[in-house]
Amino acid sequence: MPHYLEDLSAGQTFVTPGRTITEADVISFASWTNDNNQVHTDAEFAKSTRFGQRIVHGVLGTSLCLGLISRTGVFDGSAVALLGIDGWRFVAPLFIGDTVTCTVEVLSTRLTSSGTTGIVERTVTLANQHGEVVQTGRMDIMVLTRAAAIS
Repeated sequence: MPHYLEDLSAGQTFVTPGRTITEADVISFASWTNDNNQVHTDAEFAKSTRFGQRIVHGVLGTSLCLGLISRTGVFDGSAVALLGIDGWRFVAPLFIGDTVTCTVEVLSTRLTSSGTTGIVERTVTLANQHGEVVQTGRMDIMVLTRAAAIS
């Protein structure tokens, strides 16, 4: 069930279901972005890196956050637009086989001048199966008010 502006307030937290990152995810992402850096696509090369294995594309992790957030249903049907990704940090590497979850914390909400939408400032944190934060930053969105959704 979507959450409209009136349903959201500072301090609310939503945790997504998990998702395991597969080799197919990495190869597909490399293919459609044309980012074939060896640290992502060459297992033998990656063994010689500081990580000792292939790492997942950072932006693939960021993209997974958006999909995982969608799986909660909190913003599906109420979101109008993603307003930006700000201050995003890649804190630790992601590896093939990691299972990730996202935590979304509402920082603030405010009604826009139109009166039909509002801005939701959010911190999003991507963590692996060990609870280690791997990515974090702001992903603010515009959402509908309940009245605008009904009309």
